[in-house]
Amino acid sequence: MIGIVVVSHSAPLAAAAVDLALQMGGDSPPPIDVAAGTADAGFGTDAAEIAAAIDRVASDDGVLVLMDLGSAILSAEMAREFVQTDARIVLSPAPFVEGLVAAVVAAAAGSPLETVATQVRGALDAKRAQLGEDSGAAGAESAAPGGSPAPSSDGQASFEAVIRNPSGLHARPAAAFVRAVGRFDARVQVADLDAGSAPAAGDSLLALMSLGVRPGTRIRVSATGPQAQEAVDELRTMVEDGFGEL
Repeated sequence: MIGIVVVSHSAPLAAAAVDLALQMGGDSPPPIDVAAGTADAGFGTDAAEIAAAIDRVASDDGVLVLMDLGSAILSAEMAREFVQTDARIVLSPAPFVEGLVAAVVAAAAGSPLETVATQVRGALDAKRAQLGEDSGAAGAESAAPGGSPAPSSDGQASFEAVIRNPSGLHARPAAAFVRAVGRFDARVQVADLDAGSAPAAGDSLLALMSLGVRPGTRIRVSATGPQAQEAVDELRTMVEDGFGEL
């Protein structure tokens, strides 16, 4: 599982963002470390602290670094010169909060570094889509790079259901959906049958959120791959149970 480093000018801001992301990460979140603020509890970033944080979470799976703004980016770039690890390090341009939440969910689902980095790069597109702005159909499968590679062999299964959660397919159930998808060797898509929009990748929190699925919406969940039927069976149970919210 990849490691994640959170870089911020403010330690309280970083802690709150991590707390929020861990609410979505399930029982097995990725290793996360924080490099935020100054030693005297002020605002700022320190390249040496960032490098140490990277070394603490590094593994052969790589490290994703998310930064808030300005000099945090410069410090993170400098930190790459100080690290001890040989692990691959990716500095993400994703928005701080949205990117961190999506990264934790995708990493917890077992996605590799390249997939996580690609998914979070378009983290603002889901918000744009929900606000009705032209986001290039970020949630659509065809426009959402970063989905998991296609499974090694075919098998197909699907089901249709109505979302009964009072707040629709919001962040918490969508995160549970993504984590469940990660447990199977299957490629999963979700389509909003009422809106008629293109299907979204089931392994991407941002793609699912961009669908804007509201209470009463009819969806179709389809899967291909060796464990397509197992994936669909578990996801159907989760949807019909309202992801434990009903």
